Amino acid sequence: MSKHSAINRFGRSRNPAFSRNFDQGGFRTQSSSEMNAGSGFRTTSSVAESTDIMTLDGAVNKTGILLALCFTGAAVGWNIPALTFPAGILGFILALVTIFRSPSKAGTTAPFYALVQGVMLGGISLMYENLYDGIAIQAIGLTFGILASLLVCYKSGLIKPTENFRLMVGAGIGGIFILYMVSFVMSFFGSGISLLSPTNGSLMSIGLSLGIVCFASLSLVLDFDYIEEGAEKGLPKYMEWYGAFSLMVTLIWLYLEILRLLAKINSRR
Repeated sequence: MSKHSAINRFGRSRNPAFSRNFDQGGFRTQSSSEMNAGSGFRTTSSVAESTDIMTLDGAVNKTGILLALCFTGAAVGWNIPALTFPAGILGFILALVTIFRSPSKAGTTAPFYALVQGVMLGGISLMYENLYDGIAIQAIGLTFGILASLLVCYKSGLIKPTENFRLMVGAGIGGIFILYMVSFVMSFFGSGISLLSPTNGSLMSIGLSLGIVCFASLSLVLDFDYIEEGAEKGLPKYMEWYGAFSLMVTLIWLYLEILRLLAKINSRR
């Protein structure tokens, strides 16, 4: 039995990308006869070459590439903020296509996703920076600090994706999603949930944002677990790109929520 209890007990991550394509049915190797029958994966139970299967190092390297593209796009968005909204729409479309239509094409869609989402983040960061000087670099530092800290905790075994851990994170993210949807619908009627506003510096609003940041951070642990499990199970090589893409989805969400939290804290000054 794998050491990854989250996979063994539930088989799905709360990251929408992982829950769509990193399910239990996907975590298996295939025999030569299955491969020859056209079943899809190019891995075999014993004779697959390392160049044909997903590796942890490969996923890490591709995550680095996506991060570099994201920062490149952010520089563009910072200097051309008019691209923020169209880049956000295009990034959302690319994410949906990658998750629901073409996970095997993630090597093509994921870099474009990272680039255009970077443009969006650059424009949004500039907007916050105009309100509160230095907030963007603080958010970047906190995002990567959380990423590094949780990776160390995960690899050292201090944090384990147990049944209760997974249930807690799943319930929290589900509640946050409902909150986002309610606020989105209310926006069509000229209203919204004030606690989500980055200008609301009340203690309750700050507490809500802090909770959202915590759940976004903890979901990274499940992402780490699924990438490592995919490498151990010998998924197809393209899943390195897909795993990197899925991790980027969580990191972008985390960065935006940290920006919102910092803006609320600064509004109290």
